[in-house]
Amino acid sequence: MKTYNNSKTIISKTIVLAIASSTTIATQVNAQAQDADKIERIAVTGSRINRTDVETSSPVTVISSDFITKSGYTSVQEILSTQPAAAGMSLGATSNNGSGGSATVNLRGMGVQRTLVLLNGRRMVASGTGADSSVDLNTIPVSIIQSIEILKDGASAVYGSDAIAGVVNIITKKDFTGTEVNVEGSITDKGDGESGGFSVLHGTELANGNLVAGLQYSNRGEVIQADRDFVPPGESSYIPEGSLGGFVPDGEGGWKERDSSYDYTEDSYAQTPNELISVFGSYNTELASDTELSVDLMYTHRDSNQQMAPQPASIDLAVCQTNAQDPSSCIEMGDVLIPELDELLYKRRMTDAGPRIYKQQTDTYRGSIALSGILDNDAQWDISATYGRNDSKDQVENSIHAGNMQQSIYNHQDIWFSGDPIDKDFLVSEGIIYTEENEGGNEQFILAAGYNGVTENDIGYAFGAESRFESGFYTPDEVTQAGESTAAQQDPTSGDYSVQSVYGEISLPVTDAFTVEAATRYDNYSTFGGAATWKLGATYRFTDTLMVRSVAATGFRAPSVSELYGGNSGSFDYLDDPWGNAEDSQILVNYTGDENLKPEESESFTAGVVWEIADGLSTTIDYWRFDITNAISRVNVQNEMNKCYNGDLAACDTINITPDGDLSAMTSTLTNIGQQNTSGVDWNISYSVDIFKVMLDTTYLIEFEEDGISYEGTIDGNMGGYSQLKSNLTVSADVTEDLNLLYTANYIQGMQGNAWGEAYKTDDVIYHNISAAYHINDAWQLTGGIKNLFDTEPEEVPDGNDMNTVPNIYDVVGRTFFISTSIKF
Repeated sequence: MKTYNNSKTIISKTIVLAIASSTTIATQVNAQAQDADKIERIAVTGSRINRTDVETSSPVTVISSDFITKSGYTSVQEILSTQPAAAGMSLGATSNNGSGGSATVNLRGMGVQRTLVLLNGRRMVASGTGADSSVDLNTIPVSIIQSIEILKDGASAVYGSDAIAGVVNIITKKDFTGTEVNVEGSITDKGDGESGGFSVLHGTELANGNLVAGLQYSNRGEVIQADRDFVPPGESSYIPEGSLGGFVPDGEGGWKERDSSYDYTEDSYAQTPNELISVFGSYNTELASDTELSVDLMYTHRDSNQQMAPQPASIDLAVCQTNAQDPSSCIEMGDVLIPELDELLYKRRMTDAGPRIYKQQTDTYRGSIALSGILDNDAQWDISATYGRNDSKDQVENSIHAGNMQQSIYNHQDIWFSGDPIDKDFLVSEGIIYTEENEGGNEQFILAAGYNGVTENDIGYAFGAESRFESGFYTPDEVTQAGESTAAQQDPTSGDYSVQSVYGEISLPVTDAFTVEAATRYDNYSTFGGAATWKLGATYRFTDTLMVRSVAATGFRAPSVSELYGGNSGSFDYLDDPWGNAEDSQILVNYTGDENLKPEESESFTAGVVWEIADGLSTTIDYWRFDITNAISRVNVQNEMNKCYNGDLAACDTINITPDGDLSAMTSTLTNIGQQNTSGVDWNISYSVDIFKVMLDTTYLIEFEEDGISYEGTIDGNMGGYSQLKSNLTVSADVTEDLNLLYTANYIQGMQGNAWGEAYKTDDVIYHNISAAYHINDAWQLTGGIKNLFDTEPEEVPDGNDMNTVPNIYDVVGRTFFISTSIKF
């Protein structure tokens, strides 16, 4: 790229040097200082204008590859989940129930679908098990990452839909020569969760350009829930011997009230197995002195597993009313048990079939080709094409066919009501056990063209156009679609849409100290029409060491394929039945989509200060606020249940339940009536002296309100955690030229909750982590450390979504040792 002569302020130099020397820093761009009076124009996350100044009006956190290695992180999701700006609920390695093996990021707790994920500034294809609305972060191998930039500001005017809460831009390694081999492994102090992998990265000069190719393999081991002391025994009313109308066999030919429960933690994962193979490559070359060709290719194959306790089967059985009734269509109870009833509910934990084993095989492909160049007026242009595709097949072994099970009970009442174990071969012969087979996928194609430059008066500008096509589908097993499975019924999903966009951006230096930035964008969707957004920002330098900044912006999020075209999908949510009719805390809720959904709309505002306090000491502080209207969301089912119980008939109708507590058809439909408001403060301070570098990164949540309910400082199994204070401390010490020590601490303030009418509170939690990196020689480095040094256990959350806690918020694996070594040649 072309270099330009441009004097830099002291504050610019300070920020750039802080990035180069620190592990993470809340600043504007990952840049390397060139010469004090000469710097290359660079792309800045959150702007289309390539610029020389590193401080823009929007706050960005940068995480370097060096920090990732020293911290023992093996996935992008693990890196992002520890950030103070992350909140709410997301998916990761410890999401055993319903994750599909995917990993996601949730900035500000505003929902994973409201955080845009980019790779080298371009969109990643939605990925997972089909018709997904977010990116599976497993598809991006850690070994290819140069840095991760987190834009903590609304950016729809620059990037379009989905950037309401912010942007995660993953920058990959380029201009690399030589070969680097890395091998890593980890294990918990309990001797389980063994994980490991290796990567090979090779770069060479080729045909007047640079070719980089790599391979990464990783294998994450499982941890069983019951192997952790803090996990209480599960208590399910679905028991292996079966129950009928709440009664169980008494062993003497009669029945008695159920007086036992089933511990489902023995068969459920706390950490889920995951095997990844990624192949990637990039090629950059100058076709002419002013034209460059760039090609990026990536492929990731994922084999993932989750394991849950055997299927809880719930079967409605007709009771024979007369002796003449066909016994193959009802059960003959005589006068043993409530003969007046027409129907009885039979519940059985199908331990004889074995645990439910969920398996996913996903293949994600992405390719991007771009031409860029510099004109005689020093303006820069680029055109690009990006294609992404995700194919998935997933299975659920030891699923139960409800219709066949019902008929088998009618035909073999003596076997099913004996209370004895049932031979698995019998279940197979009766067609009761089957493997659920589902498939899905996502596809994306983008054409883009842009033009940007700087005038003689230092006015920066950019404009361009994009055309994007998105499609997705998910086809459940035919048995599931027909409602014949003992799991929840689910309809297929299929659909697509296209969008054409134009945008413009300007950076205007009003004075030497005062700069105004503005951007606007118009997107025209095939599904709902047009949406216009804008952004207005400013920076003002009081001195070379003190700058203030602010951004006001509008944003939007278009409904995804699954939201528009998704049919009924059942989910067993953890809920408190105020009537007391439900025997378990997991209650079936039917989720449905709506083709008439409109886009969400948002307004955001940030204001902050960047200050170099003294030599080696700098700080940033930013206030932020996001307001979403017409939010695509589902009503809070628990809240509507409570209102219905208290006599609000409209609430009963909203979720399709009856005033007397009939929850059998409870439904939650996506609508545009939602509203979300959140605000807070980000504060970062970094200090570097002699061999030490210290950084404190903190987020204070002032408010988080959704549909009139305040969640700041609360936690539960459905919404996740909204701790009001989260902070990361990093201390790095270059003990010698070859030895670096790193200490990090992750602080989560305690939160409040309410489970089944009883208030509870979690305590403050601090996770301590240490590591050391030693350069044996110029080519060979050894890194090792301990995550969760003091084996801090997760806080108890009575209405948590697994293990009596919220695994997304707290560490449920425990103390983990890791080691890695890399060799360059």
